[in-house]
Amino acid sequence: MAKKDKAPKKEMNIFLFIFWCIITLGIFHLFHKSDKKKTPLREWGDAILFAVIAATLIRTFLIEAFTIPTSSMEKSLLIGDFLFVSKISYGARTPMTPISFPFAHHTMPFTETVKSYSEIIQLPYFRLPGLGKIKNNDVVVFNYPMEDFRPVDKQENYIKRCVGIPGDKLEIKNGILYINNKLADMPERMQWKYHVQTDGSDFNFKTLIEMQITEFAKTSSLGDWEMTLTKENAEKLKSFGNVVHVEPIFEKNGNYSEYVFPFNPENKWNIDNYGALSIPKAGTTVALNMSSLPAYKRIIEVYEKNKLELKDGRIFINNKEANSYTFKMNYYFMMGDNRHNSLDSRFWGFVPEDHIVGKAVFIWLSLNNNATSIFNKVRWERVFASIGNNGVSNSYLLPVLVLGGGIYFFNRYRKKKKSTPDKK
Repeated sequence: MAKKDKAPKKEMNIFLFIFWCIITLGIFHLFHKSDKKKTPLREWGDAILFAVIAATLIRTFLIEAFTIPTSSMEKSLLIGDFLFVSKISYGARTPMTPISFPFAHHTMPFTETVKSYSEIIQLPYFRLPGLGKIKNNDVVVFNYPMEDFRPVDKQENYIKRCVGIPGDKLEIKNGILYINNKLADMPERMQWKYHVQTDGSDFNFKTLIEMQITEFAKTSSLGDWEMTLTKENAEKLKSFGNVVHVEPIFEKNGNYSEYVFPFNPENKWNIDNYGALSIPKAGTTVALNMSSLPAYKRIIEVYEKNKLELKDGRIFINNKEANSYTFKMNYYFMMGDNRHNSLDSRFWGFVPEDHIVGKAVFIWLSLNNNATSIFNKVRWERVFASIGNNGVSNSYLLPVLVLGGGIYFFNRYRKKKKSTPDKK
């Protein structure tokens, strides 16, 4: 078994060595001046190599494309939305695992187990200056912090809304979010689970789909339904003739959920009644005891790489007894807009600043995989739509087409005018 375990790693290292040799030689030939005329093959090779290098630099330091694979951000972001994520908004993070295959994340294309990177070289976290800092309600792409078996920059990419920034006090009461004891701004299209009761008759599924109600199930033959709804759709359903009752489904205050961070029975927290919880800020010192430790244990031990031990009810950090801890990094609290169907910070805790990838800025394409007609496949109203704190704005597709068409016809006119000889 030992030989089988080592074989893939050995093959991967050989592959990466060959790949980077090709890249190095390619760069040399691309910039090496020669008096000899280039062959067509050489010209094609130079063009491809230049495109790969340029695209890699752009996606590393400026902007990168992502897609929405799950419903955790609905109805603000939909499955099938293709996004551009700005790296310069918060400052581009320099590569921490520099030896990797271009355009692949953590596995090679068309494989599920072959790593696309080598850990021979691991660089420390560093972020270039950005245009600003993360603000409450920003839609942020980050590396999923629970994947300790991968380097930070190769952990799975997640997208959520940043609801808590360093220094905030966060609390959820009956499903409603409060930040620093004030009602938090909530996106217009966010969702909760609702109990919908009818007179026993069923809904027209086509009507539900037209309302973009995609998560629903009948729970009894008496007309009970469980639906994931926006407030707008909940109000619309109340007006249906066969609907008797519509009410959000919130867990009761005081009911302890063992799967909720920080997994401390003393807190009696659940996803709808949570906190109060303080978001760690770099340079802030907190008291450490057996009650507060569960919230900060992973930060101390995993994210900030200290040796943590418990001996006879006492806490030791790096072999010294500790009753306080000062955070080295900033941390963030992320939640999905689909509040009852999102794997987020309520389940695994804080996101360290070195896991932040960038800010979602706009949708360049949106495809509806459930569309029955090819003409309805593209959600035209979401193409070239910007992403803001309240969701997605109106599409800028028409202005983009008008501007692009104007530039095209202006260039044609200019070329035609240049090609026409002046008459004297």
